[in-house]
Amino acid sequence: MLSRYRQLVAVAFAILAATFSTQVFADELNAANTSWILTSTALVLFMTIPGLSLFYGGLVRSKNVLSVLMQCFAITCLASIIWFAFGYSLAFGDGGSMNAWIGNLDNILMGNIKEDSMAGDIPESVFALFQMTFAVITPALIVGAFAERMRFSAMLLFSALWLIAVYSPITHWVWGGGWLGEMGLLDFAGGTVVHITAGVAALVAALVLGNRKGFPQQAMPPHNLTMTVTGAGMLWVGWFGFNGGSALAANGDAGMAMLVTHISAAAGSLAWMTMEWVKHGKPSVLGIVTGMVAGLGTITPASGFVGPGGALLIGLSAGVICYYATQAIKQRWKIDDSLDVFPVHGVGGILGTLLAGIFASDALGVFSGQGYNEGMNMASQVQVQIVGIVATFVYTAIVTFVLLKLVDAMLGLRIDDENETMGLDLAEHDERGYDL
Repeated sequence: MLSRYRQLVAVAFAILAATFSTQVFADELNAANTSWILTSTALVLFMTIPGLSLFYGGLVRSKNVLSVLMQCFAITCLASIIWFAFGYSLAFGDGGSMNAWIGNLDNILMGNIKEDSMAGDIPESVFALFQMTFAVITPALIVGAFAERMRFSAMLLFSALWLIAVYSPITHWVWGGGWLGEMGLLDFAGGTVVHITAGVAALVAALVLGNRKGFPQQAMPPHNLTMTVTGAGMLWVGWFGFNGGSALAANGDAGMAMLVTHISAAAGSLAWMTMEWVKHGKPSVLGIVTGMVAGLGTITPASGFVGPGGALLIGLSAGVICYYATQAIKQRWKIDDSLDVFPVHGVGGILGTLLAGIFASDALGVFSGQGYNEGMNMASQVQVQIVGIVATFVYTAIVTFVLLKLVDAMLGLRIDDENETMGLDLAEHDERGYDL
């Protein structure tokens, strides 16, 4: 009888404990998710400094290495302050009647973010900081297009205006409750928000500034591929936070995003390397790391929606298509996108955003993803993806062109011929990268 009583008491306590746990933790902080997003935030910042800085720094000539490192570092600081001041509010605020297009300024200086403010089940401070690292790396990517010829002051002003007028609105369209998100656009970690915007802005910047002196007749090889490969490795590692962290939870979505990210990067590397091997008779170090970046950029919008089989095809297609895009931009059209930002990030973002609408299907066998949202099929999803691509491309191109012309009128975009020959390290910063 006593044993039966103890069993009833134990059951009652178990029910009370389960009820209490649900009431306490349903709308409160999830420690596991918070820890993962904190880690992811550090990884994405690691992608910019030192990852992207070293990757780009090794690709330019030795007389410009410090200028590229300086630009990436300065953009990190500048974009962080702008995001804190009002960028976050514009991107993720409730814009009321204008919410389809832009957020409001109610959270200026992040005044509404307190220690107990929540974004889902993680602190809003963590969410805002995670998104800040995306706002940092996107304008930093554009640096590769105008490397070795843009004034430092003009770069700072352009980056600030671009973050406000291009990045923040498009972020709101896709992730902040705007019209593309409401349409059902699939962009898990930034195919449109990061890669298409940066790639298109890079193309426009290359066209507006014009080619470097001597391009394309004069060879301008990377001065330090060891530095570039080091930066590439940091980008690969950091991209796990970029894509995996975009799940905003430590769960199966994050795990699958990381798995497909790795597969696509490996496939993109091998595909690009093979293309060069076949064409030139030897595989290059520059080719394999560029293929890795193409694979990473292309899987980014699809990473939370596709499976490993789809990731393999996305990575392989990225290596091949982005390789040919690079050849077309520089050799056929003679556009001096110095470090191949548009053919790698822009074309990769477009390709990945489109393929997300295909491989998200759960009806493709081993190439299937998680399936479409209710009411969507492949045809309707691809249509939405195309709308997102076109809208992002056109808006970014027009506004970027206007901003570049504005900055040119105010400060002048390009250094003079004498300083370009000297190199930006001495001309703009009075320092040398190497003093041997």
